[in-house]
Amino acid sequence: MVSLERFRWWHVEEVLPIERHLFGVEPWTAHHFWSELGQVTTRHYVVAVDEGAVVGYAGLCDYPDEAFVQTMAVAPAHQGQGLGAALLLDLLQEAERRGQRKTLLEVRADNEVAQRLYARHGFRQTSVRRGYYPGGVDAWVMERT
Repeated sequence: MVSLERFRWWHVEEVLPIERHLFGVEPWTAHHFWSELGQVTTRHYVVAVDEGAVVGYAGLCDYPDEAFVQTMAVAPAHQGQGLGAALLLDLLQEAERRGQRKTLLEVRADNEVAQRLYARHGFRQTSVRRGYYPGGVDAWVMERT
């Protein structure tokens, strides 16, 4: 059974293969994750653990007037099982706990699966960042209020 836990320093090495596989050309590095985890007052990161192995992760940044989904990923073998929704709901609950009324995120324009997940949880597209991702893929900016 998969459980969500606070993302700790010892999880960094486990998330890197997932990060590299899913985000290919521009994955976050260990340094990036360490930097995020070090900002304890403005960040909330969780990992999904299945039988002792990290199979997904997500992170939220708490800005003064909004929350922002920094990252979210589920290992390919665990996709399609509701884990992305569980991670997203955890982030949204944390944003609400912190008093945020608005949560934003960016998603690749060609990632229809993620777009549908976000739409099911109240996000709507508000703008486009042209050529934002490697290969010139646009980013959709989505917002939930």
